[in-house]
Amino acid sequence: MTGAATRYLYLARHGEATEDETSLTERGRRQAVLPGERLRSTPLSAVHHGPLPRAQQTAQLIRAQLGGTPLHQSEVAGDYVPYLPTKDELPPDSADAMLAFLAQVSDEERDRGPALAREALERFTGSVEGDCPRHELVVTHNFLIGWLVRAALDAPEWRWMGLNHGNAALSVIRYAPGRPPSVLFYNDMRHLPAELRWTGFPPELHV
Repeated sequence: MTGAATRYLYLARHGEATEDETSLTERGRRQAVLPGERLRSTPLSAVHHGPLPRAQQTAQLIRAQLGGTPLHQSEVAGDYVPYLPTKDELPPDSADAMLAFLAQVSDEERDRGPALAREALERFTGSVEGDCPRHELVVTHNFLIGWLVRAALDAPEWRWMGLNHGNAALSVIRYAPGRPPSVLFYNDMRHLPAELRWTGFPPELHV
């Protein structure tokens, strides 16, 4: 009988992007190298990334520090709105502002985002078959990281909103058999020097 083993899911947001989001800035390229250096001794079995250039380039720079770790592009690891709440799900004092933000989402993204989010939960979460722990890295975007973290905490589906993740920061979730998921750390920037931290955050959230 096949057993079950622990999955360690590493989540990294892409490095800082240019204004048109077609590539990384020089600072973004510097950021992207550093998670790879930090994870060099981690037995990663795969690096997954979304299809947009900023995620693809970040994943390539990370992987360059890791040797031969397989690199996989996936739309499921991409940038999309994972869940569209109704007003009665949201806190009354912030519902209007949150819905105004979501009103900017295109019809195409409204149709495809929630389905991709469900697939992301199926593909990247939970324990794994076999006897050996699995370590995987997903290089992605702010929204998907928020979605996966809120799911690990069993928070309401709308609560992916308000979870902000810095460029090239790391989060890790452990999925151990027979135990609830555990967020081991979130938005960890200790591998980044001070001048490379907090990009991707509104200025008022820098601490």
